[in-house]
Amino acid sequence: MKVKVNKEACIGCGACMSIADDVFEMDNDGLSSVKVAEVPEGSVDQAKEAVESCPTGAIEEA
Repeated sequence: MKVKVNKEACIGCGACMSIADDVFEMDNDGLSSVKVAEVPEGSVDQAKEAVESCPTGAIEEA
């Protein structure tokens, strides 16, 4: 599974990072970014939860 963040829609709330901190991080602009090319098998459920929890829908499966 791969995920991507739409920087135009991200508001930097950090929900994704609090749910899946091994997949998401905050970049220098204070917005979410994906820190792995492929979501590790053990983190897929958390990544999917982060996609569903994003208040602006900025995260999607790629």
